[in-house]
Amino acid sequence: MAVKKKSKKKTKVKAKVKAKVKAKSKAKVKAKAKTKVKAKTRTAKKTTKKAAKKTTKTATPKSNKKDPPKKLKPRDKKIQNIRKRLVEQKEQLISDAEAALTNELPGQILFPDLGDQASAEIDRNFMLRLKGREQKLLTKIEGVLESIDLGEYGMCESCGSEIEIMRLEARPVTSMCIECKTEQEEEERLRE
Repeated sequence: MAVKKKSKKKTKVKAKVKAKVKAKSKAKVKAKAKTKVKAKTRTAKKTTKKAAKKTTKTATPKSNKKDPPKKLKPRDKKIQNIRKRLVEQKEQLISDAEAALTNELPGQILFPDLGDQASAEIDRNFMLRLKGREQKLLTKIEGVLESIDLGEYGMCESCGSEIEIMRLEARPVTSMCIECKTEQEEEERLRE
């Protein structure tokens, strides 16, 4: 009899656990469905806003008078100048890379003298290192241009404060204020 009672209790407990698992899975499915519905309504709202903007743009006749340009803060003006410099630098890096592809790097040339062979190999490795650095700089520039477009440029990624404009002008691809950067460099020195 005691064995039957224990087995009945076990089956009841198992049934309760199964019911809880089913309830949780149903709740998860409902939550997923709600998020999908919310996402669809968000996209629908966005498309209706875009359509409304298009219709207002096309429906209202344009006047010959130009709207007065928005006055930018001095910091924003300097950031726009930095953006122009970065775009020019990016174009220069890309054109240099294209020129390097057409000229190609010096390949494995066999020289009769071992000194000449070593010198050519050092030059080749140096050029490859430079191209690697240029590639890293290009990705940093693209990230900075994106952050400028999003309006997030000039904020320290460590402490969240504004980076001084003089630092941004000196090193436009920086992501840390001078205080956080010096602290990071000190920590790196201590690790070595």
